[in-house]
Amino acid sequence: MAAPCRTRTLQVVDTEFSADAVEWCPVEGWHSILACGTYHLRPPAATDSRGSNGACDRTGRLYLYHYNEEQPYIPLTEIQRIDTAAILDIKWCHVPVAEHPMVGIANSTGAVEFCHLTGSEKNSCMLEPCFRVDLGAQRLALSLDWSTGREQCGCPLRVISSDSEGKLNLFSIDESAPSVHVLNQWEAHKFEAWIAAFNYWDTDVVYSGGDDSLLKGWDTRRSPETPVFTSRRHSMGVCSIQCSPHRENLLATGSYDEHVLLWDTRNMKQPLADTHVEGGVWRLKWHPTCDFVLLAACMQSGFKILDCRGSMAENTEECIILSSYVLHNSLAYGADWSRLCPRDSLAATQDSAAVCQSAEELVGRSEEGDERLNLQVQNLKIIYESPTATFDVILDEESEGPALPLRAEEGPKLSGDPAPVRGSELEGSSDVAGGPDGGGDPGSARSSDSGAKRPGGMALARSGDSARSLDSPKEMSIVATCSFYDNILHVWKWEMSLVTPSEMPSTRSPSGRTAEGLH
Repeated sequence: MAAPCRTRTLQVVDTEFSADAVEWCPVEGWHSILACGTYHLRPPAATDSRGSNGACDRTGRLYLYHYNEEQPYIPLTEIQRIDTAAILDIKWCHVPVAEHPMVGIANSTGAVEFCHLTGSEKNSCMLEPCFRVDLGAQRLALSLDWSTGREQCGCPLRVISSDSEGKLNLFSIDESAPSVHVLNQWEAHKFEAWIAAFNYWDTDVVYSGGDDSLLKGWDTRRSPETPVFTSRRHSMGVCSIQCSPHRENLLATGSYDEHVLLWDTRNMKQPLADTHVEGGVWRLKWHPTCDFVLLAACMQSGFKILDCRGSMAENTEECIILSSYVLHNSLAYGADWSRLCPRDSLAATQDSAAVCQSAEELVGRSEEGDERLNLQVQNLKIIYESPTATFDVILDEESEGPALPLRAEEGPKLSGDPAPVRGSELEGSSDVAGGPDGGGDPGSARSSDSGAKRPGGMALARSGDSARSLDSPKEMSIVATCSFYDNILHVWKWEMSLVTPSEMPSTRSPSGRTAEGLH
């Protein structure tokens, strides 16, 4: 029997542009820092004197936030914003570079930019440009990954990036300068190479996924013309890959075909598990400490948390979906786990009650935010372009616009699944709350009535399960997710009760522990 889970919204933030990438800083001592990237398609300029139409311009913004749990209602504070080209991916290096945290940013000009974090105070640190690599003209940099996924710095430090021309680009970072050097560039896919990722256990090996529906492996010590393997197991474009930092031979991949596949990298002919998540899988993130928990950004169907234990130890054919955070009128793109250790939600609620503002003040502030939003959306005519789309979406006053934040008294509605079910059996919804100031009321969060269902259709009991789980040990995590079209960054808490070892396999995996069959 799997453990009960629940989720609770902490804060939502209006990012102004569509948010598609979010990453918590993994460097020790800097876990409270969060970066978020946005993507916006400016409408074409008016027809020029020669009669030709202007081209659309992709622009974006990089946000830097500090998370402080001592601020219960608005734990996330913006500390920096940088106007940039449109951002398609953000990844922090897992270890300091030249004694500073460093982040890589893949953007719409075909460049990968690197910035380091300066300053000693967490609430006043700043990102400063360090260096950049131009991948080539007329292309978008689509993804990047660092070779430091196990939080151990190899020598040399490397970065792999993919682009819209189907190419992979391998760099090395010289920490002494610091500076970047291009090691190799090669054509990996006939269409967009949506994703590239390292094998964290053997960083000479990289994986790539493309719009040609192919998943490929590459040994960077060999000639790049020939992949180590090519898999056609996905039926549509492969857009997410992540190697497990806990288990040496475990790889997760996701695709527009709405399936998450788990692989034993020693046998890439057939996946260990195939889970249908009902939406294109844009990002996958393994939990930083629970080696069997996987977070998936599933575009049309929101964000899902998967339990992969059965697939790893018992070779079951499908992972269990523990929780689902469903959005409306938007696409789920960015997702990441924080390495912070949050307080127990009951204690946090009691502490917050002593210092919280009155309900009347919260409602008044929300109504004021709603009035500002109403003014902003009058006669709205905006051109949207998803980073994964080949077409533009035009929204005007006659069409259905992006989802707007709710009033505070309505509260965010978030599925709080007390027990896991498989993909097709779970239905949940989450409406976000908060205005342009980013202030959401976590105290008003409540479980959706359309929660987890048993196969026979009977709703799973909530109150009894929740009460029984209060005294049990918990795995508590802070999650940041972001979505396209509604321009929202979400911060929420996920809790999973840990049952006794006699009831289920160990839930935490210290370095080196493996499941049977995966070494």
